[in-house]
Amino acid sequence: MRRPWLAPLTPIYAAGLAMREMRLKRGWETVKRLPLPVVSIGNLSTGGSGKTPLAIALAKALTERGWAVDVLSRGYGRDSSHPARVDPEGAAEQFGDEPLLIAREAQVPVYVAAQRYEAGLLAEAAQPEATRLAVHLLDDGFQHRQLQRDVDVLLVNRDDWHDCLLPGGNLREPLKAARRATVIAIPADDPTLAVALQSWGWRGPVWRLERTMGVPSVAGPVVAFCGIARPEQFFSGLEAAGLHLAARVAFADHHRYTQADIERLMATSHDKAAAGLITTEKDQVRLGKLAPAFPESMPLKTASLTIDIENRDDALDWLVARVAEVSPA
Repeated sequence: MRRPWLAPLTPIYAAGLAMREMRLKRGWETVKRLPLPVVSIGNLSTGGSGKTPLAIALAKALTERGWAVDVLSRGYGRDSSHPARVDPEGAAEQFGDEPLLIAREAQVPVYVAAQRYEAGLLAEAAQPEATRLAVHLLDDGFQHRQLQRDVDVLLVNRDDWHDCLLPGGNLREPLKAARRATVIAIPADDPTLAVALQSWGWRGPVWRLERTMGVPSVAGPVVAFCGIARPEQFFSGLEAAGLHLAARVAFADHHRYTQADIERLMATSHDKAAAGLITTEKDQVRLGKLAPAFPESMPLKTASLTIDIENRDDALDWLVARVAEVSPA
């Protein structure tokens, strides 16, 4: 969602970006390298592009190919900034919702720290010896340039292509920053975006991502709620899957749920004569111990989101070859 009333502040934000770019180019801001290769997964906007499902997909795919994979994350929203390994049975307050979801779904080690380099050191300390077939995946890392990466996978969609910088728009960086990427990943159902990229001058690899929403069946209308960057994307996906939404409730991105929120959702469900409620996997993680508060008479369902890469084997062959070039002997 654009915020035109904040557009006068955009030049100030742009000036801050330019200052940081100068600091990086002149070496005034330290960029550190880990011994093992790093593959970053990121985007240009403030969220909603599918970074977390892609991180899960790549972690699983590389593991199947015999690579030792871990994920490094900031752990947005956690109560501590100290480096830690994510306990899949832990809480979002401890580790952040996205790292916790990755740890549960990908079943690989996930490490969180305000500085991803520190998370990487903790990950490598857990390995008795560096192995040639080992790689760090850097979740939401495109703007975290304090850590050197060997492959930058950048997710771009049509909204990004026509958006503008914060705070008037949703872009954390201008489109020209995409030239730092190694791979640009786009929605598979938007072929015109690939043409636009080519016209723009992009000559690197393009991955086409297929998004699949797993929507449970509900006999009757539902109350859909979420606290993500682009809630309308979630709501429209549910309707496309055939669900009747009696109400839509959108919280702020990474919202931390309270008992008052549960009571509000239950009241809305009763008022709308809903058969149940439905939310995202990230929201399910953030609900934590509050999730069982929904009674059997008003069950809470979860919709999943998975991402696959068109021509997956070719893309993975390219990625593995690129990472192998910089892996320790």
